[in-house]
Amino acid sequence: MNAVNELLQNLIKLQSLEFGESKDKNAEATMTELRAKIPSQILAHYDRIVVKGKKGITMVRDQVCTGCHMRVPIGAIMSLKHGEDIQLCESCGRYLYLAPETEAVPAVPVAGSKPAKKTRKSKKTVLVV
Repeated sequence: MNAVNELLQNLIKLQSLEFGESKDKNAEATMTELRAKIPSQILAHYDRIVVKGKKGITMVRDQVCTGCHMRVPIGAIMSLKHGEDIQLCESCGRYLYLAPETEAVPAVPVAGSKPAKKTRKSKKTVLVV
C-alpha cells in the first residue's frame, strides 16, 4: 500500500471512530495513534470540516462526491486511482477517496429475452394500364 492510500485509510478509520460508526474498545487510544500518523496540515483541514458537523472525508461514487453530490473532475479521480496524491472536492472541500471496486458480474442473457425481430413488409408494385 502506498503512502497516499495509507493516509486515506487512516483518515477513514479516524472518521469512523469519531462519528461512532466503528466499535472499538480502545477508541481514544486508536484515535490518538491515527492522528499521530496523519500530517498536521491534512489533520488541520480535516478538523476544520469536522468542527462544522460534517464528515471530513467522503467517497467518490460514479464520479460524484457523496458529500455534496457534485461531479468530481476526471483528473482528480485518476490521481486517486493511481494513488498519486490526495484530492479535495472542489465544491465542499472534503477529502476524497474512491469507492471500493466491486467485480462486475457479466449479465447472463435469459432465454427468450430478446425482442422478436420485425419482418419487413415487401412493397408490391402494381402496374395500372
